[in-house]
Amino acid sequence: MRKWLVVSAFVIALDLYTKHLVQGAFAYGDQLTITSFFDLVRYHNEGAAFSFLADAGGWQKLFFSGISIVAIVVISYLIRKHQTQKLFCLGLALVLGGAIGNLYDRVTLGYVVDFLYFHYHNFYWPAFNVADSAICVGVGLLLLDSFKTAQK
Repeated sequence: MRKWLVVSAFVIALDLYTKHLVQGAFAYGDQLTITSFFDLVRYHNEGAAFSFLADAGGWQKLFFSGISIVAIVVISYLIRKHQTQKLFCLGLALVLGGAIGNLYDRVTLGYVVDFLYFHYHNFYWPAFNVADSAICVGVGLLLLDSFKTAQK
């Protein structure tokens, strides 16, 4: 189980470090154009994915923190139970690291720091961070694993 926790720890460390760099270099709302389709920004997400419920009045912080804690417990249990299933556990480890990274922000700051901002002409993807990326890749691996398992 240790190797999966190391993967999660790496995601957490990379997420917190990159957020720290952004917080040190940018004021809230600052934007630095890197390419024609990518900017570095500093936004604060008080809701869930894509700022869902960000303006709900504050209750959502406790709600999403609670959901994160439950997810962390369930994912840890699943990793322990299925340690030998590599793809499945890698996906879970990435989701676990991302969940902890964003939970840390939510608990210590009251919001999640987002800074990766992709766009094409007038089409903008909501800003996100390393933790969000790890969660998305992890879910993708879990889906891939479910197809692999279903074929057996």
